[in-house]
Amino acid sequence: MDHPDYFQTTPRRGFIGTVAGSAAALGLGGLFSPFGAIAGENSKQLAEDADAWFAKVKGKHRIVFDCTEPAGVFPLAWPKIFMLTNGATGSTPKDCGVVVIFRHNAIPFALQDSLWSKYKFSDMFKIGSFGPAFQAADAATALTTRNPFWNTKPGDFVFPGFGPVPLGFKDLMDDGVMFCACDAALTVYSSIVAMETKGDAAEIKKEWIAGLIPGVQVVPSGVWAVGRAQEHQCAYCYVHAG
Repeated sequence: MDHPDYFQTTPRRGFIGTVAGSAAALGLGGLFSPFGAIAGENSKQLAEDADAWFAKVKGKHRIVFDCTEPAGVFPLAWPKIFMLTNGATGSTPKDCGVVVIFRHNAIPFALQDSLWSKYKFSDMFKIGSFGPAFQAADAATALTTRNPFWNTKPGDFVFPGFGPVPLGFKDLMDDGVMFCACDAALTVYSSIVAMETKGDAAEIKKEWIAGLIPGVQVVPSGVWAVGRAQEHQCAYCYVHAG
């Protein structure tokens, strides 16, 4: 897993800059082997479950949104816009098959509020301001305590020309949008946290898996999921801020 920006950004250096050291301490084979730390003994079952999940992608208009960075509001804004504009042009949610992949630095968006507060994800992953579209009552402090896309309230997101837009997991899931999270990223980052805090990597990862947003599917890796999505005829869209 490549982390060039971590080594160039001073605030991150003390925490995420241990990626290379983590690999050495854990052993490259253990960290990156598909039968080692990434998926463990359940690698086959993980892949089977994920393949069964991908088989649920339906609809004429299929797309996968590849989220590798926090990118402000866009990890959920682009899928919402896809659904809204398809609706405006005569396609119902049943006509659309939408998959969102959280991998690499976007992995915290797949996790619930308690983990954001406990592990300070906004600092760890340098998740900055969401801009003027984020109108939540606690917008000034939200990212330090909660996942802005989970447990949203009406009026949390207001877009020029659109007005209030329901932009939470529950809103998109109600329209049939499917979300998945990279097991490789969950493994690597929980291991780094364990090394920095002298904690137990397996226990921290177990806590993170338990703290996934309900309905989010764990996949062997984000790039594995990109491939599977395209095998299921999903067009590819890379999520970035703008």
